[in-house]
Formats: sequence, structure tokens, C-alpha cells
Amino acid sequence: MTTQTILIEPARRLAPYPDPPHRDDMQNLIYLDWRATVAALRARFGNHDTTLVGEVRLGPSLSVPKDTRVPDLMVAFNCDVAQAKDDNGYSLENQPHPPQFVLEVASNSTGVVDYTEKRVDYARYGVSEYWRFDPTRGEYHDDSLAGDRLVGGVYEPIAIDWTDAEHGRGYSAALGLYVCWEREELRFYDPLLRRYLRTLTESEARGDAEAARADAESHARQREADARRQAEAQAAAESEARRQADDARRQAESRADAEAARAAELEARLADLQRPDDAPA
Repeated sequence: MTTQTILIEPARRLAPYPDPPHRDDMQNLIYLDWRATVAALRARFGNHDTTLVGEVRLGPSLSVPKDTRVPDLMVAFNCDVAQAKDDNGYSLENQPHPPQFVLEVASNSTGVVDYTEKRVDYARYGVSEYWRFDPTRGEYHDDSLAGDRLVGGVYEPIAIDWTDAEHGRGYSAALGLYVCWEREELRFYDPLLRRYLRTLTESEARGDAEAARADAESHARQREADARRQAEAQAAAESEARRQADDARRQAESRADAEAARAAELEARLADLQRPDDAPA
């Protein structure tokens, strides 16, 4: 009896997503990279093992690489970052859930697609919030700033509060931050810390200010240490002077007591010599 060997073909591993296409516009560089907006968000949300922040290809499956989008900014919490690196993108079939936040920056080449086709795709992918920022005040997008929140598989607009023509913002529940349009700049405001996430220029300025403050504090501490050493040295000198004075006083008092004792002894001897022999002692 012969045994037939059965060859089992290993499961075919799907190829990762292709690299994102080269961009001809400067929107990402100007509004996200140069101002360190992405870096500020990464610093704000911390854990790089479970949080993705940046420009990442997004799609339902590696098996359909054409059904993807490459948002200018994507934020995904509690995801598998290592798997995303292997997939060269965020494949929904290999992740625990869709991204919580996606944002597109308007450009001449993609403006209309951002608020039409991409809006449909991001809703289909299950992205919790989809935001659009247009520095041209709506020339490329449907508005200067717009946000949508996924409710029952359908995007519903997020209210945008415009205090004036130069300042508008809407609250992103996904990020816990306000997304702001301010004088043609994209900003993120933290309502808990009550401040904006710092841009690169602001971080550098803050770093310079902190360095100057650290130098001033260092000099102040040095001056305090010098003054304390001088005070301690002066106190030690005064203490030594008092000790020496006390020693001198005690020595003088001891000598005086000895001299008084000797004088008393001499007087007693002299009195004995002057006393008559028959005088009572």
C-alpha cells in the first residue's frame, strides 16, 4: 500500500497598496506640513503604536486597490499601526474599525471631487467625520470650512460657527478639538487646555522663550547659590569670631580667677607671718 503525498498550497498573501501618487499641488505642504499641523496632532494624541495620523491610503480591501482614497489628513485611533505599515495603507478588512477623522485640503485639481465623490466614498468606508478646508474661501470647495458626521451610514453637516469673515470653527467630537478656519489658515483648538495646537513657528518661538526663561532661572539660581554661600561664609566667620571672643573671655576670666586665688593665698600667708606667736590662729 502506498501513501499519496498531498501538497497544500500556502494562502496567497495580497500585495500591499501602491504608494500614493505624486501630488502636483502644494496644499498639503503649505497647510499641513510646513506649519507642523500633523506633527502637532501626533504629539497631541500620543501613542504611535495604536494611533495613525497623516496622509494614508484608505480602502475596503487590498484585493481591490483601485477602490481607495488618499486623504490629506487621516486620524485613526486604537488601530493596528504595524498592520497598516505592512499594507502600505489602511485596509478596512485588516483593521478593527474605520478611521474616526478625515480631512481634505482644497486644491484646483481636486476641489469638486472632495465634496462630491470623496464624500460618498468616505461615508461608504464608514469614516466617522469628514472635514473639508478651503483657504480660498470656497472657490474650490462648497464652503471655506465644512464638516460631516456619519449618522446611520449618512453624512449630516456639522455646524460651523463664524464669528466674523476671518474666524470660523466647528467641533470635532472624534478629535475632541475645534477645527478652525482663521485668516485662510487651518488651526485646531483644544477646549480643555483653552489653546490652539501650536504651529512650528509658535513651537520654535515657545522653545526660544523657554530657553531664555531657563537661562534666566539658571542665572537666578546661581546668584541665589552664590548669595547663600556668601551668607553662610559670613555666618561661619561671625560664629568663629564669637567663639574666639568667648574663648578669650573665658581665658581672661580664668586668669583673673587664678590671680585672685593667688592674691588671697599670699594675703593669708602674709597674715600668718604678721600674727604673734601667742595669738590664736
